Amino acid sequence: MADRMLVFIPAYNCAPQIGRVLAQFAAVPPGVFAEILVLDNGSRDGTAEVAIEAARSVTTCPVTVARNRDNYSLGGSHKSAFAHAVRQGYTHVVVLHGDDQGSIADLLPVIERGDHHRYDACLGARFARGSRLEGYSRFRIFGNHVFNALITGVSFRRVLDLGSGLNIFARPVFADPGIARYADDLRFNVYLLLGLIDGGRKFMFFPISWRESDQVSNVKMVSQSLRTLKILRQYVLGRRAFREGEHRDIPRESYEFEVLGTNTA
Repeated sequence: MADRMLVFIPAYNCAPQIGRVLAQFAAVPPGVFAEILVLDNGSRDGTAEVAIEAARSVTTCPVTVARNRDNYSLGGSHKSAFAHAVRQGYTHVVVLHGDDQGSIADLLPVIERGDHHRYDACLGARFARGSRLEGYSRFRIFGNHVFNALITGVSFRRVLDLGSGLNIFARPVFADPGIARYADDLRFNVYLLLGLIDGGRKFMFFPISWRESDQVSNVKMVSQSLRTLKILRQYVLGRRAFREGEHRDIPRESYEFEVLGTNTA
């Protein structure tokens, strides 16, 4: 089966950055991606409107700008995009955050080498050898290395990042119905990573460039760290409960979006 890749761009209050993110695709050869989905999660700063305007300059593949029917948070946005990818028969989903911290150029060598065929997931790692960080404090870097070591220790799989904003997932991952039970908030990436490990999935990490300039972080470091530790405790003490349990605060029947604008390139 030929590759049909969806680029999923989650966006929340990214009006200053979303145009720069879409501009990155001017350097991507035509035919690499089948569709770009900019999925707004109820932004209050006009992110969707800016994305619709910026999409007009993308000529390498169609762009869809949509908005979740409710505020699903980051994890819920993933589920909404994954459901769309399943319906449309995509083979892979590329995730590129809409706040312009990552670069799609870092993913192209992964695709050119065919790593996305050899692995179920190729995960961008801010802390891998060869990665470039701009605007990250030493304290944050140290904290991330600590958590990477913790997860490596409890899972017996080398982990270089708990979840960055640049990844590619093959269909066996994003079509897995168990993903629906993962937390909808920022914990989603941790659950997804541990789910890959628990399910024996093949995954690899690749170096990326990551920058913080005019972005506004939604991560509250102390509370997020404590919640991550709680997830690790669940994973260690009860693998079956972790695998089959409900981890959402508000379980939903479905995750849906409405299309606001399209550019058919």
